[in-house]
Amino acid sequence: MRTIAIVSAKGGVGKTTVCASLASLLAEQGRRVIVLDLDPQNALRFHFGIPLELIDGISRATLAGERWVTALQNGSGDVGVLPYGALNEDDRATFERVVDDDPAWLRNGLEALHLGEDDLLMIDTPPGPTIYLKAALSYCDFAVNVVLADAASYATIPVMDRLVATYALPRAGFRGVGYVMNQVDQGRQLTKDVVRVLRNVLGHQVYPGLIHLDQGVSEALAYDTTVNRYDPHCQATQDLKGCAQWLMQTFEAAARPDAREAVNRA
Repeated sequence: MRTIAIVSAKGGVGKTTVCASLASLLAEQGRRVIVLDLDPQNALRFHFGIPLELIDGISRATLAGERWVTALQNGSGDVGVLPYGALNEDDRATFERVVDDDPAWLRNGLEALHLGEDDLLMIDTPPGPTIYLKAALSYCDFAVNVVLADAASYATIPVMDRLVATYALPRAGFRGVGYVMNQVDQGRQLTKDVVRVLRNVLGHQVYPGLIHLDQGVSEALAYDTTVNRYDPHCQATQDLKGCAQWLMQTFEAAARPDAREAVNRA
């Protein structure tokens, strides 16, 4: 199983949309793709047509002592969906204690699914330092940090870098981190300036393209789907196709021994 965590240090960057869209596009290429929602907002499912009234998820399965396969849903576009699930506040507090106290919680839950070696798991996480982000970074093979081309996102990059250095880099199997600039409006000069700065600072780690601000993205969510399924020809879909290709090329290249040594030296 290949595992990619989609992360961000701040909210409002479109992280969940990027996660859902990349998963959908990679599934279109014939890969078996599973998305795991570790965000208590439980919103990832909406991109895959999972009914609003469904309350099942990995949180409820964990508290009930059930295997996660009981929470696995068939989402649109042949994407398997593991929702977070709906919890009241008391149950959520109990669940978060389980996550925080058991370092093997995520690994055990996923291994019980018996996913194949070439299956792709994409994990959506809440923004900022949380126990869910810690769990994802402590397990994933690769992390994608979604940022906006603005000063606030630029300022938070060191925050995520420290978290990656703490929980991911010490593991021999971790392949590295990439950065994606989302919701880019190139009609603003400040945005162009920040894009240039980010590319200079992040170098080869950043997706060389951009995911442009596109009304089709929000329209797609209104129809419970991803933008590539809603409008295959819009700008955001083309951008995300390029991003999906870059992601898998970067992921596979990072598996080379020389690349892993470079990650460990970083």
